[in-house]
Amino acid sequence: MNDDFENEPPPEGEESFADLFESYSAGMNDNLQVGDKIRGRIISIGTSSVFVDTGTKADGVVEKSELLDEDGQLQLVEGDELDLYVVSADESEIRLSKAISGMGGVNMLRDAWEQRIPVEGKVVAAIKGGFQVEVIKQRAFCPISQMDLTYVEDPEVYVGQTFPFVIKRFEERGRNIVISRREILQKEMEASRNAFMERVNADAVFEGTVVRIMPFGAFVALAPGVEGLVHISELSWSRLDTPEQAVKVGDRLQVKVLSIKDGDKPGTKKIALSVKQAMGDPWVDATNRVRVGDKLMGKVTRCANFGAFVELFPGIEGLVHISEMSYTRRVMRPEEVVVPGDEIMVMVKEFNLDRKRISLSIKDAEGDPWADIEEKFKPGKTVQGRVEKKEGFGIFVNLAPGINGLLPKSKMAASEKAAQIDALKPGAAITVTIDGVNARERKISLGTGDAADDQGWQEFAGGTADTLGSLGDQLKKALSQKKKGG
Repeated sequence: MNDDFENEPPPEGEESFADLFESYSAGMNDNLQVGDKIRGRIISIGTSSVFVDTGTKADGVVEKSELLDEDGQLQLVEGDELDLYVVSADESEIRLSKAISGMGGVNMLRDAWEQRIPVEGKVVAAIKGGFQVEVIKQRAFCPISQMDLTYVEDPEVYVGQTFPFVIKRFEERGRNIVISRREILQKEMEASRNAFMERVNADAVFEGTVVRIMPFGAFVALAPGVEGLVHISELSWSRLDTPEQAVKVGDRLQVKVLSIKDGDKPGTKKIALSVKQAMGDPWVDATNRVRVGDKLMGKVTRCANFGAFVELFPGIEGLVHISEMSYTRRVMRPEEVVVPGDEIMVMVKEFNLDRKRISLSIKDAEGDPWADIEEKFKPGKTVQGRVEKKEGFGIFVNLAPGINGLLPKSKMAASEKAAQIDALKPGAAITVTIDGVNARERKISLGTGDAADDQGWQEFAGGTADTLGSLGDQLKKALSQKKKGG
């Protein structure tokens, strides 16, 4: 044999057989033991056996009959992956099984107990303290605490189902068999937790399920055995009083990992999560949703001495200053107009994206009631109103929301109904006429509208309705005569 040829390096770009073998061997896991659960890929399907890549130097073999469906058909093809248990292993072959099942009797159960190999059992009935389970034609007992990872509320849910179990106690030649499903689930959960923790990192986004709600936040399951806490401040861009305002148990959420720290117990981790940061900052596209002059519905979140904060969209709030609350009355406290939880219409007056500040107005959204006052209340028009308040110089009468007029005491005294008007209490209905409107000063003068009111005014002016008219007419007539005499 030519030693020089043997030692000749492989052509450039190609790996030697030794390198390939070393690379192949490096990826193998030769630590498989009886009872281990593996996930393997089908590499070949024979007449009676199915061959599986176990991730070691030896392939795995599982009986084809174990993999048939209820109709006796094999629905699997090469490339499919299976979860199987190791039932025996040597250098040349690894025997696999979904779980020991079928015939075999007590001896097989003893072997499964000694080697910690899972067995397949069918839950026959719920009995006191647990379940009666049929395992390889033998009767076994599964305590209720060993059926699942969580508290079993309704035992009947498990009856009729088939699960893998491990034998915890094998006594009296198989007459006393105690089994556990919980142990298998715990191993699976631990494997899942370890796999998840290897790939989780801060800023990663996952989908999780709300499993518990506490006053300070919500716990979200990210993977079997892995939970994180979403603090109430991270549940929503909106302000929350309780977590239940944003989520409920069973909700599926997108969450962002904020931090991962060691837990109080060895080997545990504390994972801080955020729902709102997984959504993104709502102010990023706020300019497309909020514009000056827009009228928007919002929800009052809180009140302060200077005004009320209103949420327009989740995470986007604006302020209604107390001076912007009403055209119709003087507001001393925001709670006189709104309270937290109210849904109100507001108008956007100012918008500063850099400072994330929005100025809002309730009164501009409702509109100025004096805007078209001269059209609504023309002089001479008779209207119905209500006594707002009584003063020494007259009565203020509310004609419409935000619109008050003054009925002077002199007009009341000249009226035929002076005594009745004087006896009216605040809130009482009253019929008045519009004498004059000053929109600029927001003033309306009123009259009683009866003949005595007119007559009394003209007598005060020194004449009668038929001959002299108003005081203005009388003065005009006197001036005219003076000019003629001059």
